[in-house]
Amino acid sequence: MDNPAALRHLPRKDEGDHTMTTGFFWDERCFWHAGGNYAFTMPVGGLVQPLAAGGLPENPETKRRMKNLMEVTGLFDELDTRSAAPASREALARVHPESYLDEFKRLSDAGGGDLGHAVPFARGGYELAALSAGLAIAAVDAVARGDLDNAYALSRPPGHHCLPDLPNGFCLLANIAIAIEAAQAKGLAKRVVVLDWDVHHGNGTEAIYYDRDDVLTISLHQEGNYPIDTGGLADRGRGAGGGYNINLPMHAGSGHTAYLHAMDRVVIPAIEAFAPDMIIVACGYDAAIVDPLARMQATAATFAEMTKRIRDTADKLCDGKLVLVHEGGYSEAYVPFCGHATIAALAGSKIDAPDPMARSLHARQPSPAFDAFLRQSIDDMAWQLDL
Repeated sequence: MDNPAALRHLPRKDEGDHTMTTGFFWDERCFWHAGGNYAFTMPVGGLVQPLAAGGLPENPETKRRMKNLMEVTGLFDELDTRSAAPASREALARVHPESYLDEFKRLSDAGGGDLGHAVPFARGGYELAALSAGLAIAAVDAVARGDLDNAYALSRPPGHHCLPDLPNGFCLLANIAIAIEAAQAKGLAKRVVVLDWDVHHGNGTEAIYYDRDDVLTISLHQEGNYPIDTGGLADRGRGAGGGYNINLPMHAGSGHTAYLHAMDRVVIPAIEAFAPDMIIVACGYDAAIVDPLARMQATAATFAEMTKRIRDTADKLCDGKLVLVHEGGYSEAYVPFCGHATIAALAGSKIDAPDPMARSLHARQPSPAFDAFLRQSIDDMAWQLDL
């Protein structure tokens, strides 16, 4: 990037004559969500020594640095940037039992705590989690109403692992499900696809919609990573939801080509068959090659290409109604480039933040022989899914 100031004035157009309006929903307060005294994912104590930086891998810096990079390149100025009100108790209660919300609020007011599964929060954690869900609600609402073409919600804490009555995997509230239920309650959407390309299985979203046929859930994730007991190919839904849940457990080491093949061979055909009113992406960047919590080999270019494919699919099927909601991604150095590439692709922007690791990461992609194996594995899963 030679001249950030000059880039700030480049026009933003999509491929046609229409100037796109992409929303970016964020709030500084979401960066203030804090966990407990951890070293990576291990509680400090005994033989586990404190880290200099401290805390869990899910920290504010990946998100803050992503926004900072967008401001420096000028991409931030091209977006319709907004905050939102916290999700109301009524909105939260469409997904989470009152008993769970009551205990969460009680602990939050008392100085913080942990509701289980090592998802700690500080004082005010309830309000910050409600704000994170509120950003997702506002993004979905604005796109569903046609106020924005598409949108990105920089929600933190994340949400796709959270079960109705149990936090999980850094997630305290099910942000995307809360946003879907709010939109459906307002009559803004009937049939919704949730595509989860976070490297970890979207078990919370799956559980919430496992018995329903109005929300198609699709999860691309590293096989056997997290949670280790969910995300199987055979888990297709139950009752009315039979066939409306798709898991694609991908082999460790899957890279750029494999991810795009999964999109073309499984994800897009499944979405086309479902014919949704809206598509929502659980957008994690932890499938990136340098992420500390996974063993995949995606790059910033991978996320950009996946975004272009899903944007084109939304344009074809549901008037472009597409919302990305931030989930995981734990490399403070690399997430900003993945996020910038994704949001630029979502907005049809010409502003680029060149990937400083592109050459090195390209050289580390799977060999042609391994890529052929990965593609065949995806084809085999597609066949088992009747796609």
